[in-house]
Amino acid sequence: MNDENWNKGLEVFDAVYGPGTSEMVKPFKDSPFNQEIVGNQFANLWGNEAFSIREKRLMVLGATAMLGRQDLVEIQMTGALVNDEFTDEQLEQIPLFLLFYAGAGNTTALFRGIEAAKARVAAMKKES
Repeated sequence: MNDENWNKGLEVFDAVYGPGTSEMVKPFKDSPFNQEIVGNQFANLWGNEAFSIREKRLMVLGATAMLGRQDLVEIQMTGALVNDEFTDEQLEQIPLFLLFYAGAGNTTALFRGIEAAKARVAAMKKES
């Protein structure tokens, strides 16, 4: 992978998850896995402008809700909250809307992930 793709991927990574979050992948630049994640998933997919980051995040949330993975929801929603992508009302509506598509169990994990992200971002704001 060329440096241009790597650097674009790091820039987009920070745009998706918040300033400085790309620092966690920088030490692993030589890893084929991280080259694929940063150089393709972030530089090319998240970096494509056909959809906004917020619109892409909503697609990812829908897919993640189907997995019932609170931890993955928390990661996505922390980035969304750092970027001020959703209002409080919208945060309440996301699990309500997905309830009938993802099922009660999976949506419970979605709800908990959103609440955990809200708590995490509130704590981050207190620290700064």
